[in-house]
Amino acid sequence: MAVLPTARHTEHCDANGRLLDKTEMTRAVVLVSGGLDSATTLAIARQRHFDCFALSVDYGQRHRIELECAARISAALGARQHKVVKLDLTTFGGSALTDQSIAVPTANSSGGIPSTYVPARNTIMLSLALAWAEVLGSGDIFIGANAVDYSGYPDCRPEYLQAFEAMANLATKAGVEGERLHIHAPLVDFSKGKIIKAGFDLGVDFSQTVSCYQPNDKGLACGQCDSCNIRRKGFEDADITDPTAYV
Repeated sequence: MAVLPTARHTEHCDANGRLLDKTEMTRAVVLVSGGLDSATTLAIARQRHFDCFALSVDYGQRHRIELECAARISAALGARQHKVVKLDLTTFGGSALTDQSIAVPTANSSGGIPSTYVPARNTIMLSLALAWAEVLGSGDIFIGANAVDYSGYPDCRPEYLQAFEAMANLATKAGVEGERLHIHAPLVDFSKGKIIKAGFDLGVDFSQTVSCYQPNDKGLACGQCDSCNIRRKGFEDADITDPTAYV
């Protein structure tokens, strides 16, 4: 599997080893969904001393509570700013997450792309992150995409992320002027258990995250959908107590 670019080795300490003020740190846009993958990704970006600007998208998703979780996670993990962009993908539907008439599957037994795939979602989100990164003067975007314990989504694969990075460097003013942009997907080849262990070691409070495709009005996870099953197994594999509140 090809390795995606990692953070550039830029020093963020003064001559005495003290961490520089955030205004002197390299800026990065981090996509934060409210789930455990993006929370861990934000924690990794902060560990690498990036000045993080968190971005979430209100696209009409069924599981609305994730936006509340994203705001809490962004604050808890030290993001400089958290923006929510409203973009109604229910206009198109085509996914169990954007069309209430399509049932959320309890298992991806077919092994194909599940009905929870939202057409072009990562392309749309990365494009929004790219736009904000240009405004911020940032050359770094972080996304919590994962191609191991993922749900069969084509826009979580390394080759897709590499292709988007190549496109971004062709399509932007910054790229044309030689300021290369990097897409960081630090979890792309991690198992779910390894993601959870990495986040736990970095102090991520997973009780503040949500993975369920259909939590109830109180935010309790259904415990039956594909995402809940993957999350539960991840905690078992990591040998860490699952803090998820299930129905």
